[in-house]
Amino acid sequence: LVEPQAYKIRIPIPQWVRDEMVKPERVFCQGSKKWKDDYRDSITLGMAPGGIVKVWVGGACLNYKEVGRFQAEVEPLGPHRNGNGIYYRAPNPEAQAYIDQHGIPYGTW
Repeated sequence: LVEPQAYKIRIPIPQWVRDEMVKPERVFCQGSKKWKDDYRDSITLGMAPGGIVKVWVGGACLNYKEVGRFQAEVEPLGPHRNGNGIYYRAPNPEAQAYIDQHGIPYGTW
């Protein structure tokens, strides 16, 4: 919400990540309190201001491994690109006051 723009990125998934996703691993699952063979079957994206994208691979009972940190580029067509009524929503007044006072900590992610 702190940036009224859209970003675009293409993230290559390295072979080691693909290998992790098909390799079963014996693990104790805290949720079920049982041992099981589990897979890293999820890829998670974390997005931060400035177009920073971090990627992890993991599973329900397995820890996540960082795939990498990437820099997205600004989408020149902006946040209205798809024409489906999606629009930029400005921060509420309290959040905007905080941003105005403290700025956006670009580069800390």
